[in-house]
Amino acid sequence: MALISPSRRLRRTPFSDGVEAAGVKAYTVYNHMLLPTVFDSVEADYHHLKKHVQIWDVACERQVEIKGPDAARLMQMLTPRDLRRMQIGQCLYVPIVDETGGMLNDPVAVKLAEDHWWISIADSDLLYWVNAVAHGWRLDVLVDEPDVSPLAVQGPKAEALMARLFGPRVREIGFFRYEKLAFQGRDLVVARSGYSKQGGFEIYVDGSDLGMPLWQALMAAGEDLQVRAGCPNLIERIEGGLLSYGNDMTDDNTPHECGLGRFCNTSTAIGCIGRDALLRVAKEGPVQQIRAIAIGGEPVGCCDRWWPILAGGKRVGRISSAAWSPDFRTNVAIGMVRMTHWDAGTKLEIETPDGLRPAIVQEKFWN
Repeated sequence: MALISPSRRLRRTPFSDGVEAAGVKAYTVYNHMLLPTVFDSVEADYHHLKKHVQIWDVACERQVEIKGPDAARLMQMLTPRDLRRMQIGQCLYVPIVDETGGMLNDPVAVKLAEDHWWISIADSDLLYWVNAVAHGWRLDVLVDEPDVSPLAVQGPKAEALMARLFGPRVREIGFFRYEKLAFQGRDLVVARSGYSKQGGFEIYVDGSDLGMPLWQALMAAGEDLQVRAGCPNLIERIEGGLLSYGNDMTDDNTPHECGLGRFCNTSTAIGCIGRDALLRVAKEGPVQQIRAIAIGGEPVGCCDRWWPILAGGKRVGRISSAAWSPDFRTNVAIGMVRMTHWDAGTKLEIETPDGLRPAIVQEKFWN
């Protein structure tokens, strides 16, 4: 396999030294930064994540910071989720859409104050869109990318590890809530959230200089908990139905097609740029939608491109993510399927690189 040539366009993170010392074996590029994808092996990392605790370098989840008197107005313009009741100290999963209702990103919004927000983004250059909206509407805000880098602590033992470093208050943090907790004299936003179904936290490290001291402190505190460096795991995220922007959805898809309709309050999210388009989608319903799909046969290889979903020889969708699940003993997959074939139990065929495979639409995701 060819290597990626390093340059200033491909940024290291405040935790890269720790990641390299831990023996990272593979990276991907995410928001122009390095994101680890494998340490031991995808399957070994998967088993460890489900049993113990891992430290993830997810600094690539860049923050779009919005500050100023019109910050709340701008936030509501970006998303069809009604943010009026969102509280300081709360995080919300917010689809970001364009004027056609197409998905631009599926980030987590963090409300720091009425006039101060972070948008913790997935892999797309959302900063430019937010700046353009703010400028085009002449809003009184400052939009920037701060020096804030998330570090995730994920796995069943995550709370035990976090309590050792931040004290018992960490146990009181509710799901998708945050507290500001001290580390080396600085208050850091610590949220109960993360890109896995195993439970855990994300620490928003405010200042690159704190990156390695925090990494090393967590590693030292969790030695007897079998703490390890880890990363978002392909198998575990597919089992849990955690979508990947750019893989499972693009700006050609609406939130309703992505199964995110429950995060769209189109009747009350007044001011959302894509609201009119989404009102039509909500009324008529999507013609295709994300589904969990089990693929038969031996373990599949990497799904580095969309695999056609066929029914009677005709294309009815695409597989965007797939992997062999050791726990469920099948190939688990995420697919976008036309409404004529998305019912649970529908039998399909998948055109994989090694030939056609039988597949069945599942009632729900595995975890």
